[in-house]
Amino acid sequence: MSSTASATPTPAQSKETRRAPWLLVPLVAGALVAVAVGIAARESGTTGGYPGPWYRLFFSDSIHLKAWFAITAVGLACTQLFTAAWVFRKLYWPRPPWINVVHRWAGRLAFLATIPVAYHCIFKLGFQKTDTRVAVHSFFGCAVYGAFAAKVTIVRLHRFPVWVLPLAGGLLFAALVGVWYTSAFYFLRLEGVPTF
Repeated sequence: MSSTASATPTPAQSKETRRAPWLLVPLVAGALVAVAVGIAARESGTTGGYPGPWYRLFFSDSIHLKAWFAITAVGLACTQLFTAAWVFRKLYWPRPPWINVVHRWAGRLAFLATIPVAYHCIFKLGFQKTDTRVAVHSFFGCAVYGAFAAKVTIVRLHRFPVWVLPLAGGLLFAALVGVWYTSAFYFLRLEGVPTF
């Protein structure tokens, strides 16, 4: 038997579930990204200055822009949660052929919607602990990108136990809702605040 034949996995081997130590890969990737985002936010300036006029194309200031982008990201994340249930046949309706594409694009667009928010929060405001809500918001902001890195790692590596991907997606969703709840939801509930 040649070395090439023994190195090629059989179909049974290629479908085998990854062993438990492989769970460390997405956990470490997520932790490293979350810590890197936290360090970048801690070390950046805390002047609170606003970027150039391109931030004000449709909104009165960057706070309103961030609130609406966060709402958009959470709405798309809800779409992703719903389509994931459909993809994995947890809903009563038959799965249409386009549902996987909608699921993927909802996730991509949700991630893109967080970029302007993260840019301003990390590089203009920094990691802040002025009060409990702000500290929790800063923590959740770092956790979103750590959870995203872990989920993408799990999706790309394949063959994890069936519970791993839904757990990673649920943690990412929870972190995103936490960031939204401690910022956009809080901000838009304040009395006398215009919505744009």
